[in-house]
Amino acid sequence: MLGDKKILYSGMQATGTLTLGNYLGALKNWVSLNEEYECLYGVMDLHSLTVRQEPAEFRKNARSLYALYVAAGLDPEKNCIYFQSHVSGHAELSWILGCFTYMGELNRMTQFKDKASKHADNINAGLYTYPVLMAADILLYQSDVVPVGVDQKQHLEITRDIAQRFNAIYGDVFTVPQAYIPKTGAKIMSLQEPEKKMSKSDENANATIYLLDDKDVIIRKFKRAVTDSGSEVRYAPQEKPGVSNLMEIYSCVTGKGHGEIEKDFAGKGYGDFKMAAGEAVAECLAPLQEKYKELMADKAYIDSMIKNNDEKAQYYANKTLRKVQKKVGLTEKIR
Repeated sequence: MLGDKKILYSGMQATGTLTLGNYLGALKNWVSLNEEYECLYGVMDLHSLTVRQEPAEFRKNARSLYALYVAAGLDPEKNCIYFQSHVSGHAELSWILGCFTYMGELNRMTQFKDKASKHADNINAGLYTYPVLMAADILLYQSDVVPVGVDQKQHLEITRDIAQRFNAIYGDVFTVPQAYIPKTGAKIMSLQEPEKKMSKSDENANATIYLLDDKDVIIRKFKRAVTDSGSEVRYAPQEKPGVSNLMEIYSCVTGKGHGEIEKDFAGKGYGDFKMAAGEAVAECLAPLQEKYKELMADKAYIDSMIKNNDEKAQYYANKTLRKVQKKVGLTEKIR
């Protein structure tokens, strides 16, 4: 629909600040995808509303996420980077698709159960129907491929089920998306609990490296990172999850393999390795942080990119939405 290339769709929620895990596991790997795909990346602010937000901070974080996308290397003139809430088709298509989604399907979604347990005082309908909005995000642009992590496979599966169900009734309306498995991409774990993923919502600030942390903060967090018994720098995820996680991070930012890292730090303790890892991460993030500061200071540029890409996304979204509205029998607007 957007040209000769297949369409790739992804996005991140507009809450908090992105982490090193977000960057190494996803964002860094998105940069070159536009060579092969037509890429759309959303600032997913509607999804963020399932949790109560402080309005001023929420708006600031959403704009910050947009700037981080660009600072990380996503060219807004080659990729469509837009705000989900600025394209009304997301919410409109979500309602229609909700009428083609079964309660049993939503009841099986494990992320709802997980989030409901964490926000017991705010188990809202949006949290429950979140997968339908995600399906609308993807199907609205006739996406061919969607990068997904392990925790989002269920969401892509229900999206495919909804698309196939709709197509079976009304014909070939939606492209049925496939999972995009990146060639590279690291799973970065918490610095304090290496058995769980690094998260921007972690209550322990020492567990997470944020992309905008300064050098001193980064090194301090690495110094406090959980390691394992012994002092040998060796990659063994089951036996030594703490140091293995630090080695994975160090490998991603330096390009060195695990074997080479083991040789470099043979006979040295965890202290030396933690310091080296912290220095390497700070060095890796410095150019991104500098670019981010420049972008946030250039309001006119960011505004123009948001406006242009919002309009582009709206145009393509409307093509699909009008087709869907006609198929289900809604009265056409008088234009």
